[in-house]
Amino acid sequence: MDISCGVVPEPGTAYQVAPGVMWVRMPMPLPLDHVNIWAVKESVGWTIVDSGLSTEATEMSWRALFAAEGALQGGPARVIATHMHQDHVGMAGWLARKFRCVLWMTGLEYLRSRVHEADDASSLSSDEATFYRRAGWDEEVIKEYRARYGYFGRYLSKLPRSYRRVRDGEHVRIGLHDWRVITGAGHSPEHACLYCAELKVFISGDQVLPRISSNVSVSPIEPDANPLDEWLLSLRRMAVEVPDDVLVLPSHQEPFRGLHARLESLTREVDASIVRLKSALKERKRAVDVFADLFSREITGGDLHHLRLATGESLAHLNYLWHRGEVSREIDRNGVAWYQNLPSQVQ
Repeated sequence: MDISCGVVPEPGTAYQVAPGVMWVRMPMPLPLDHVNIWAVKESVGWTIVDSGLSTEATEMSWRALFAAEGALQGGPARVIATHMHQDHVGMAGWLARKFRCVLWMTGLEYLRSRVHEADDASSLSSDEATFYRRAGWDEEVIKEYRARYGYFGRYLSKLPRSYRRVRDGEHVRIGLHDWRVITGAGHSPEHACLYCAELKVFISGDQVLPRISSNVSVSPIEPDANPLDEWLLSLRRMAVEVPDDVLVLPSHQEPFRGLHARLESLTREVDASIVRLKSALKERKRAVDVFADLFSREITGGDLHHLRLATGESLAHLNYLWHRGEVSREIDRNGVAWYQNLPSQVQ
């Protein structure tokens, strides 16, 4: 795999990575401290792919970019959000209202964004507490989670109440070229990637990243989901539908070449994680007990952000094996789920 662009744009600036395609990087006050935005030149203005968190720093960067002397002068003609997470859709509402342009998203991503937009401390349901208790969280951690609940809305400007639905396989004219929508699942319900055959450019969003793996998690909204299987299917489909010689534009880190090698590497990583997990499940374990086996480190309630992500990812791996009939799941009288290899699966 080849990291193809050595120049990383500073906030408020842009760097051309392909004809008419600009790379913008927005800061984030999170452990992952940036998100990449892609801007494609139109006859008037720009198509903006993703928008950053709704923060003062992001707004200042957008204002600088759209200023008369800015790199993206003319402003957005349209905003496309690859998926529902705040770093991708956070400023979409602000951009749509300020510049009177339309937000384009897949249907499931838009609707899930609207659902989470209403999250605040008063809306935490008993189902969510039950979900994390079942994973092995203790009551003190659940209490702390309850106190911090509503993080989604903190980084989200109010979404438009109408949008243009994007569909898998659709061809969209962006700038001078046709781009094909390729949707995937696992990281989010209906994540949209964009492939331009003429430019040999693939905007991968969070579905494929160059050096880190996409977060693939089970969430309280669908506790028995199997997102890891969906993600692996998406990777296999991508290897068929997108050629290897594209420039991949991911949402984090740097653009790169060598898509197929990266897809193979991600699949091997999952296979290795599953082997480690099955070895650990010779004994009964909860989701919180397999962190060291999956992530090679302990994660505690003192780091609530990473605890939530690790819990979701652990459950994604456990549900994957459970759906395949390779592990049992028993819920004890305290509502805690315990997992173990089925007798026929014990090595």
